[in-house]
Amino acid sequence: MLAGRVAPSAAVAQTGSGRVRLMDTPGKDSAATNRQVRHITYAVALEGGLRVQITDFPATVRRVLTAPRGWESVDDIRFVALNPRQVAAGARPDIQIILASPTLVDRLCYPLQTHGEVSCQNNGRVVLNARRWVGGAPSYGDDLDGYRTYLVNHEVGHALGRGHVPCPGPGQRAPVMLQQTLGLDGCTPYPQPR
Repeated sequence: MLAGRVAPSAAVAQTGSGRVRLMDTPGKDSAATNRQVRHITYAVALEGGLRVQITDFPATVRRVLTAPRGWESVDDIRFVALNPRQVAAGARPDIQIILASPTLVDRLCYPLQTHGEVSCQNNGRVVLNARRWVGGAPSYGDDLDGYRTYLVNHEVGHALGRGHVPCPGPGQRAPVMLQQTLGLDGCTPYPQPR
């Protein structure tokens, strides 16, 4: 059993429809700058049949990706959202960010063993566990917004080539690439790369 386990009574269905649908991402991308930056395109998708109303997912993803303390400020990149019409017309996102049931997470994350509990990045897909999205993790207590920010940043960090890192020391701010879902190893929770 994994540490940081979410109660199985969380409202999210263990198994959804198995089909994902691309979603519009409300809001605006970060403003273009004169700096030399690499553009990373992304699309947001949601699995059907999760048994919970999840309307804030696309807006939260954009808010996290364009945040002043996010990856754009660390890696000289600019995230650019693709909408469903652009993808249907042939645009291919660099990263597809999917909110999925535990069963679909297990399938899309394979060969990583997520046991229906955690999220992953695999083959250009950031696969976020909907049970975690709704229920969070013990390391964040009641701070669901903070946990969601961490979850997006952590898995997108993997898509950008970042690996896991340890807690630098008791009482220090947890690096975003620490597996905070599973525990803090003495650090305090922190959801941002910077």
